[in-house]
Amino acid sequence: MLITDGLYLKPSRSTRVLAILDALSRDSSLSQFELGKQLNLSGAMVNQYLKQLQGNGLVEFLPVNGKSYRYALTDQGQQSRRQMFSDYSSETVRLYTTIKDFVLEKLESLREDGKRRLALFGAAETCEVVLSALRDSEFQVVALLDNNRRKQGQIFNGHVVSAPHVLDQVDCDAVVITSFGKQTEIYEQLKPYSEKRGFQIVRF
Repeated sequence: MLITDGLYLKPSRSTRVLAILDALSRDSSLSQFELGKQLNLSGAMVNQYLKQLQGNGLVEFLPVNGKSYRYALTDQGQQSRRQMFSDYSSETVRLYTTIKDFVLEKLESLREDGKRRLALFGAAETCEVVLSALRDSEFQVVALLDNNRRKQGQIFNGHVVSAPHVLDQVDCDAVVITSFGKQTEIYEQLKPYSEKRGFQIVRF
């Protein structure tokens, strides 16, 4: 799935073209309306892109009946999709690496102070990135916490997800909030534990 909308990662024309080619490679029977709904594009924009792709020899319009078409990728279209997806993946990997570097920079002061035992709060996508960044570092993840009871007791990237109250027993130097969407809420939840146990709270 490609990122076709967002506040900071605005899709370029190339991203939209790739998204259309990718969607049609999986289902050439998609209508222009369905493409627009799936990719968050207006009908007029989808129509414009399809005509350009047809003109460039990447997509062919195959009549289904007198009123509709099937939009099939040509061999050239398939080749372009593969190359564009390779370029897109390369850029995504570079972004992923940048985020991991940002995580380690944020935690550098802890490392310098000899605080290596971390608890992570928030078992979701952000936590996966943080765990990946910590994998070859000097830090040790001693607990993984989440408020979601359905996640508690489950294994997440090799760690058992626990309820926040285990902070009463866990010996950690800092709790890193790995839920970007609920930083303030979780910070307020952790403050009483921090004051009682003496650990640091890290927000991104």
